[in-house]
Amino acid sequence: MSKKAVVYWSGTGNTEAMAKAVAEGMKENGDEVTIFTVSEFSGTNPADFDLIAFGCPAMGSEVLEEMEFQPMWDAVKSQLKGKSILLFGSYGWGSGEWMEAWKADAEAEGAVLAKDPLILNGTPDEDGLNQCKALGK
Repeated sequence: MSKKAVVYWSGTGNTEAMAKAVAEGMKENGDEVTIFTVSEFSGTNPADFDLIAFGCPAMGSEVLEEMEFQPMWDAVKSQLKGKSILLFGSYGWGSGEWMEAWKADAEAEGAVLAKDPLILNGTPDEDGLNQCKALGK
C-alpha cells in the first residue's frame, strides 16, 4: 500500500471536487490517502509520501493562485526531486497555459510526473470526475 497525499487550493469548489475524486481513485487502488488544503499541508514533509497530487485552478492571466498556493509550491518544490507527483486543476478561460508553466516548473525541480496533468474547464461533470478518479489510480 502506497502512502499518498492530495494537496489543493479551490476558490469555487471545482478544484476541490477534482481533489476528492483523485483521492477516491487512489483509495479504490488500495492506497492510504490524506487530503490537505494548502494551509493544512504547509510544514508537511513531502518525503512522508510516495506520491503527491497537487491541484490548483488557473487564476488571473493563467497563473497559480498567488496568495496561498504559489507560496506553498515555492516552499515545497525543491523537495520534490525524484518524487512522483500529479498535477490537476480547473480553468474557466484560456488554453491551459498555467498548467504547462506549472508542469515545466515541476520538471525543472526534478519532480517525476506520474501521469500527464489533468485540466478541466469549469465545474467537473461526471466524465470529468471519472477522469480525476483515473488520474488517482
